[in-house]
Amino acid sequence: MKRLLALLGWLTLPGLLLAQDTTKRDMHEMHKLHQDSKAYVAMPDDPKRDEYQKPHEVITALKLKEGEVIADIGAGSGYFTFRLARHIGDTGRVYAVDVSPEMIVHLNRRIRDLKVKNVVSILAAPDDPLLANASVDRFFICDTWHHIENRDRYLGLMKKMLKPGGEVVMVDFKKAETPVGPPPEMRIDRADLVKEMEKNGFKVAAEHTFLPYQYFIVFKVS
Repeated sequence: MKRLLALLGWLTLPGLLLAQDTTKRDMHEMHKLHQDSKAYVAMPDDPKRDEYQKPHEVITALKLKEGEVIADIGAGSGYFTFRLARHIGDTGRVYAVDVSPEMIVHLNRRIRDLKVKNVVSILAAPDDPLLANASVDRFFICDTWHHIENRDRYLGLMKKMLKPGGEVVMVDFKKAETPVGPPPEMRIDRADLVKEMEKNGFKVAAEHTFLPYQYFIVFKVS
C-alpha cells in the first residue's frame, strides 16, 4: 500500500482526492494518473473528503425533486451518484457517466450490491456523454471539468441533452493553493469558467459559497 501511495503521489478522480507532493509532477503526468482507474479503484474513498466537500450541504443546496434525471459527469466511484439517487426517488434517474471501463465495472458492482434501481452507468467517450437529446434535467460535474479537453464541443452537446429549463452544476477547485486538489496550473479559474460558459450560451443562475476550496455554480441556458 505504501508503494502504491508513493506511485500515485497525487490522484484526482471524482470520489477521491489524494494530496501529497504535487510540485514534482508535470501536467502530463497528472493527466496520466487521472486515467489510472485500476489504482483508484484499489483505494478507498478518502474519509476526510466529507470535511471539505460537504456532500450533505451540496445536495441540500440543489433542492432536488423526485423524478429528476441527473447526469453525474465523471461519476468515479459514485461519491455523489448514490447521494443524488437517494433524493430523486424511484421515478428519477441518475446517469453515472465515466470514461473508464474499470470505473464503470466498479459502479455496476455498487449498483448491484446496494440494490439501487434508479442509477444507470454510462461508459462515455472523452468528448461526448452519450446521452439522448432533451433527456437530462441537470448535469452535475464535480472536480472533473478541468480534465475535459474539448470543452466547447462538450458544452454544445450538453445544451442539446438538457431538457427545457435544465441546469449545469459545476463544482471545482478554485485556482489557488489549497490543502487538497490538483496543482493550481491544472485548475480553471472561476472567472474563466463563467466566461467559457457564457461564450457557449449559458448564464449563472445561482452560486453557493460555503465550500472552502471549491466554487459551486449553477448555470442555465441563456
